[in-house]
Amino acid sequence: MTAKIILLNGVGSAGKSSVARALQEMTAAPFLHVEMDAFLSMLPEALQENMPGFAYKTGWENGKPSVCIEAGPVGRRAMQGMRHAIAAMAGQGNNLIVDDVMLDGEMAQYQALLSDFELFRVGVFAPLDVLEARENARADRLPGLARWQFERVHKGAAYDLQVDTSRLTPFECARLIQQRFRL
Repeated sequence: MTAKIILLNGVGSAGKSSVARALQEMTAAPFLHVEMDAFLSMLPEALQENMPGFAYKTGWENGKPSVCIEAGPVGRRAMQGMRHAIAAMAGQGNNLIVDDVMLDGEMAQYQALLSDFELFRVGVFAPLDVLEARENARADRLPGLARWQFERVHKGAAYDLQVDTSRLTPFECARLIQQRFRL
């Protein structure tokens, strides 16, 4: 049986993890939730906000903070390893819900690595003001990250389905995904 992979792409604080957890509760077959944040947390603390891991540079855009992410060689290798690990997990027959923030053409790499599996690409959207409000309410987010990611995450991406978490609850988004892909 071919593994099924739901690839959720969206700005940080868009609600990808909440949608993934809701989807796990309603699918007929079990799905593992693979979070980009879990791979980021594997980096040593010294590389969390420092090259050669990831550097976060705050600037200003329209009078509001905007946090630019720069990946160093260790950070790039960690994210590349994540994509290959996802392919390896699917190769063992695991159904997966992947929660990622794609900024630099990662979708093409996912499509190449996961071509032997059923891949469903889902764009997770919300307006910038909603994302910024969610970001500000969370202690684990840098203010301005959503603003910087907003124009970049979905640029050039083609999806099999798009959901808007400002209009639908995580459960409603998950139900749409489940029904659309017969999960």
